[in-house]
Amino acid sequence: METLVTGLAFAEGPIALDDGSVLVCETLGGRLSRVAADGAVSVIADLGGGPNGAAIGPDGRCYVCNNGGFDEVDVNGMRMPSEAPLDTPPGSIQAVDLETGAFETLYSHCEKTPFWGPNDIVFDDAGGFWFTDFGRDRGRVRTRGSIYYAQVDGSSITEVVTPVDGANGIGISPDGKTLYVAMTYEAHLRAFALAGPGQLAKGKGGHDDGSWLVGRAGTGDFLDSLAVDGAGNICVASPGNGAMMVFPPEGGQPKRIPMPDPRTTNICFGGPDLQTAYITLGLTGSIAKMRWEVAGLKLHY
Repeated sequence: METLVTGLAFAEGPIALDDGSVLVCETLGGRLSRVAADGAVSVIADLGGGPNGAAIGPDGRCYVCNNGGFDEVDVNGMRMPSEAPLDTPPGSIQAVDLETGAFETLYSHCEKTPFWGPNDIVFDDAGGFWFTDFGRDRGRVRTRGSIYYAQVDGSSITEVVTPVDGANGIGISPDGKTLYVAMTYEAHLRAFALAGPGQLAKGKGGHDDGSWLVGRAGTGDFLDSLAVDGAGNICVASPGNGAMMVFPPEGGQPKRIPMPDPRTTNICFGGPDLQTAYITLGLTGSIAKMRWEVAGLKLHY
């Protein structure tokens, strides 16, 4: 493992680009940045709030889940997100032009509710995207979120699963038939059968929403954002003790890969053979770079 960069303001949402650079959300900095192959950092857009998960869409723009922002706490001299203040604005989905840095807010609510903490995002082969809303703590009150499906032109958004508490990482299986969602607090990886774009099929589990449990992390290991590899394994970042959890698609206990940062937040795959893993480490504001034993799943865009 090597360190590509340090000093980011809580790194999240990495995207590996063909030129060897990595896009990254700086959640506490309110910005989308680009880290060159030599570690040089440049700001693409000052988005405000708390940019979190990100993905490239069919139009080439970068779509960002913005959680609206958090207060900060100091942990051993490092900036860390705390709970959102009572007056925190709703979160949003933003679309960023990577050439100009121009951005727009595509969605900030659905028919029934504003967003509380948009977190992670994945595109399907039809050009639409799924995203999670983590929910939000506001003093003594916990507002639960949802799992959404939306179109890139701003024309349609559907609240597909609600309420959901602590929905975080989200990804799609190589055959496009299963949606995976990491649940932070209970450290469960859940799966939903897909019937089509934005549509769930009846699952094989006993949950009312049709989902089933793929696996769970161990004591003190929470689940954050994720990426799927080419073999269908679900690679989930685990803050708490600091690790990557690799869940087999057939279910069962994950393989645990220790990380040097207790706030391991996300992963993406890049390089010519998709076997370079870029892992965001929140406490140290770093991106770690390492060879992965299985090539990552090639994303649709």
